[in-house]
Amino acid sequence: MRPPTIRDVAERAGVSKSLVSLVLRGSDQVRPEKRRAVLAAVEELGYRPNAAARSLSERRTRTVGVLLNDMRNPWFVELLDGLNSRLHDAGLRMLLADGHLNRRLGEDLTRTFTDLRVDGLIAVGTLPPSEALRRAAARIPTVVAGAREPELPAVDIVANDDEQGARLATEHLIGLGHRRIAHIAGQGVVGALRRSSFETVMREHGLEDSAIVEQGDLTEEGGHRAAIRLLSARQRPTAVFAFNDIACVGALSAAEELGLRVPRDLSLVGYDNTYLSRLRHLWLTTVDNGSHDVGRRAAARLLDRIADPARPEELVLTTPALKVRGTTSGPSA
Repeated sequence: MRPPTIRDVAERAGVSKSLVSLVLRGSDQVRPEKRRAVLAAVEELGYRPNAAARSLSERRTRTVGVLLNDMRNPWFVELLDGLNSRLHDAGLRMLLADGHLNRRLGEDLTRTFTDLRVDGLIAVGTLPPSEALRRAAARIPTVVAGAREPELPAVDIVANDDEQGARLATEHLIGLGHRRIAHIAGQGVVGALRRSSFETVMREHGLEDSAIVEQGDLTEEGGHRAAIRLLSARQRPTAVFAFNDIACVGALSAAEELGLRVPRDLSLVGYDNTYLSRLRHLWLTTVDNGSHDVGRRAAARLLDRIADPARPEELVLTTPALKVRGTTSGPSA
């Protein structure tokens, strides 16, 4: 049997096809009894609008392209949840692409989004400089979420206040009595902001000489390698503030391998408050960067930009909060 058409719905409801179209578009110019008749006919017939035909008529696809830095990072989960909930409320659907896969395969996934004529584009996480993304942002309403780059004309940025978050983590460790504190640093603008804030706080407390920075690569393995170098030093730190929760898990593994007990021998602080930090056998002290709120705000900024592409770009920062759990305490010696 052929699927029901809009004509079938109109005949069942006893109205015109144009009135059915108004109801399906959510128009408020339809009398309540007519709306009820159309919706009842839609339900009885099992009618589903032709998305392709609607896109052609409206010149919109009602889709948003979301380009992730690396889908393996658990930090994205709550951000995507916040993003999707707001877009869904607006009648839009997400199409996801993995930037890590893009780079590994040499494919331009940004171009795929432009070919699909998405209504908007959201770049999530720190992405490397890309001429393809720059060209796409010039043609499609675009928002950067959870990162500070790339900075592009008419592109809003919605992110966490990384300087304040790093300050919360560092002051927490200093408040517990730690003096030899290390930071496993991240990359990009966000990495630089968190590192700079860590060094500033240490300097404010007269601890610049005992502030140690070891470069990581945002992964568990990178956090592990950085922590091994830090903890094998003659004057090892008594506390480590890691760029993110994944690196913090790597540092936790390194401490256990070296026979150090957390938090008695070593305190650890992560960043992002991902589900990893809330696992009972890890129970990491971490900075909550409001990922869900970042996602919802990024979606709201994108909807505003779709409505008014010429509006000035904005930088929107969410407020971080420290979550104290089981990996921090005062130094044992």
